[in-house]
Amino acid sequence: MKNTITLSILFLAIISASAQDITGQWHGVLKEIQLRLVLNISKTDTGYSSTMDSPDQGTKGIPVTTTSFEDSTLQIAVINLGITFSGELTDNNIKGTFVQNGFRMPLELSREKIEKLAINRPQEPKMPYPYYTEEVTFNNEQANITLAGTLTLPKKEGKNHPVVILITGSGPQDRNEELVGHKPFLVIADHLTKKGIAVLRYDDRGFGQSTGDFETATSADFAFDVESAINYLKTRKEIDSTKIGLIGHSEGGLIAPMVASKSKDVNFIILLAGTGIPGDQLLLLQGGLIEKAMGRSQSEIEKSMAIRKKVIDITVKSDDITTLRNDLNAYLKNESSALIPEGTNAEQFISAQVNFMATPWMVYFLRHDPAKVLEKVTCPILAVNGEKDLQVPPEENLTAIGHALKRGGNSNVTLMEFPSLNHLFQECETGSPSEYGVIEQTFSPMVLTEISSWILKQIE
Repeated sequence: MKNTITLSILFLAIISASAQDITGQWHGVLKEIQLRLVLNISKTDTGYSSTMDSPDQGTKGIPVTTTSFEDSTLQIAVINLGITFSGELTDNNIKGTFVQNGFRMPLELSREKIEKLAINRPQEPKMPYPYYTEEVTFNNEQANITLAGTLTLPKKEGKNHPVVILITGSGPQDRNEELVGHKPFLVIADHLTKKGIAVLRYDDRGFGQSTGDFETATSADFAFDVESAINYLKTRKEIDSTKIGLIGHSEGGLIAPMVASKSKDVNFIILLAGTGIPGDQLLLLQGGLIEKAMGRSQSEIEKSMAIRKKVIDITVKSDDITTLRNDLNAYLKNESSALIPEGTNAEQFISAQVNFMATPWMVYFLRHDPAKVLEKVTCPILAVNGEKDLQVPPEENLTAIGHALKRGGNSNVTLMEFPSLNHLFQECETGSPSEYGVIEQTFSPMVLTEISSWILKQIE
């Protein structure tokens, strides 16, 4: 009788294991942004491994750092992209939460292919465009890389066009600065080119069609990429080299002054949610504001703020990335309970945080004080922010930008704060990053008009 029970249990275990075979392809759609994902899971001697495809972004075989499946729960992490997913297998579907760099979205995976719904982006221009468009490449000889982009001209045969270079925000971005289904740089380029202003936008180094290594680069390296773009435009007979401007969004608004403070070829700059306070202060401030918008209690915010401040301090004082990783790991393993979202694997969460912080870019960003650079900018400057921007809060940053430019003696300065706009310059309710993808508007028409009007005044 005892042997019969043992055999029965073993038989049931085999059936259960077979019923929970997790290997193969799993399909899902991030509904908030209508982005399809495919997870390819394989069995290994020690567990599981997987890769991820993003069909809508033309990307296949993205290596997944860790894959685990225990007690009907699948957990994965793609550390270099800041991605984690945790979901429960039920009825041949896996329902869970997809997290990337703090953005949380529900995600359901299925064995069957899932079609995404059409996203309504009414501002996105459609071909054929009423202006000339050219795919271009140019070289950054200092870094030995080639940058690929798009140059739009009001007319193919025209000459002496004023021009602006668009500079993306933080993280690897394509020439359209595509984010959660929006293409703000495409919308900006379309608007400005229709107003008679040429526009050059390009893929960040190591991303899209541009070569180079994004992971090891800092804002200073990206500034050299912008200088290379300026040098390229000076070779184009269609461009008036005395009317070259820069438009930087977010980190791009930090980079534009770095270039303008050194280059006599920059005639004006526009900062879209550009920073005016040091990076360590900004990261601490935005973390608290975003947590508040997410509905966390004041006590929870205070706890995570204290941990975040310590993490920032450790990073700022570091001299070596390897040592920094070890120091952050040791600290977070003891103190991270206040930061880990409910239902998230602690080890994966800590690993994602360490990989986010322990990079040359982050160390540079946290140590950089944009005000010291702004003091050296002498060309005309327009700095704009949205009232509900939680990532680059307007009051602190516009004030710091204004004071820095005044100290440097620059009197051709316009500072503007637009009501009800978020970090992407969308009309919004709260300003929370969770709203970005569900808002149909890509970029406020009011701000587009202000930008083009201001540029045309500078080049009269």
